[in-house]
Amino acid sequence: MAKKLDHILVVDIEATCWEGATPGGQSNDIIEIGICPLEVATRERLERRSILVRPERSTISPFCTQLTTLTQEQVDAGISLKQACTILEKEYAATQRIWASYGDYDRKQFERQCREQNVHYPFGTTHLNVKTLFALMRGLPHEIGMASALEMMERKLEGTHHRGHDDAWNIAGILADVLIQLKPR
Repeated sequence: MAKKLDHILVVDIEATCWEGATPGGQSNDIIEIGICPLEVATRERLERRSILVRPERSTISPFCTQLTTLTQEQVDAGISLKQACTILEKEYAATQRIWASYGDYDRKQFERQCREQNVHYPFGTTHLNVKTLFALMRGLPHEIGMASALEMMERKLEGTHHRGHDDAWNIAGILADVLIQLKPR
């Protein structure tokens, strides 16, 4: 099956988290998948979408709510990881498109959780690490966080930091800038 190169799916996840060590009997669960398709030809961000995912192996800690603004009640009303992955495959053709995230955490969390819960991995084989690409394009000696990258670009963070749909939107803006710099002259 040929890759579709029309859009890059920019994804940012939020997962259950705790201040300090993970409590016994709990595992990090994806609780939000933020999606922002980036049209390659125009570098336009097409959508800002949030899919809330019901955690099956953990609960929302006060620290997690403080960081993400997501509450247990909100994610309890979410859908299963399997249903969320089906949306990625059917509505976004995720298995056929390149996808991107800021760093490798999102890719590794998806791979691990899909494997552990026996859920079909919704993405194809090509993943772009925008954090690394940005550092390389700017000639930085090391990778920097998303908020710092936006600052360096003299852009304001749009929305709420650590909400998947807002972070995906901001990451897509960073990636659009990287793609413009890559464009042949």
